[in-house]
Amino acid sequence: MKQQETVDYFLKVVWQNVSNTYNQIASGFGITQAIGYVLINIEKEGTAVSKLAGLLGVKATSLSRMLNNMEELGLIYRETSVGDKRSVKVYLTEFGQEKRKLAKGVVIAFNDYLNEHLSTHEKNNLINTLQKLNKLTLAYNPTEKYEQEDK
Repeated sequence: MKQQETVDYFLKVVWQNVSNTYNQIASGFGITQAIGYVLINIEKEGTAVSKLAGLLGVKATSLSRMLNNMEELGLIYRETSVGDKRSVKVYLTEFGQEKRKLAKGVVIAFNDYLNEHLSTHEKNNLINTLQKLNKLTLAYNPTEKYEQEDK
C-alpha cells in the first residue's frame, strides 16, 4: 500500500495545511495557532489546566511551558484552588481576551470560507466520517491484529 492510499496520510496532510494556515494568520497577531486554540478554550470563570491539557491532547505537565509563555506575554494568569492546592485554573487577562476575540474571528472566517465551498451534504458527510474515524481509532487495538498474524 502506498502512503498516498492511506487515510492517515490525507488526515495528516490536511491538518498540516490547516495548522500552517492558522499559524500564518496567528503570527500576524503575535501568537501561534496553539496559543489561539488555548485562548479560545479558556472559559470566563477560568479553566482547569487538566481540562486544557485534555482539549489539546497533551499531559498537564507538557502544557506548562506554553502556559508559562502565555503568562509572560500577559495573556493569562493562573490561580491555585484554595480548597485543593493541586488544582490550578487559568484565566484570561484583558489582553488575552482581546487576542481571544481575534482568534475566534479567524476561526469563524475560515469556517465561513469552508462553508462557502462545501455543500451541506459534503460537510455533514465529512464530519460524520471524521467522527467515525475517531471512534474507530479509539477502539483500535493493534495487539489483536499482530496476535492473529503470529498464529
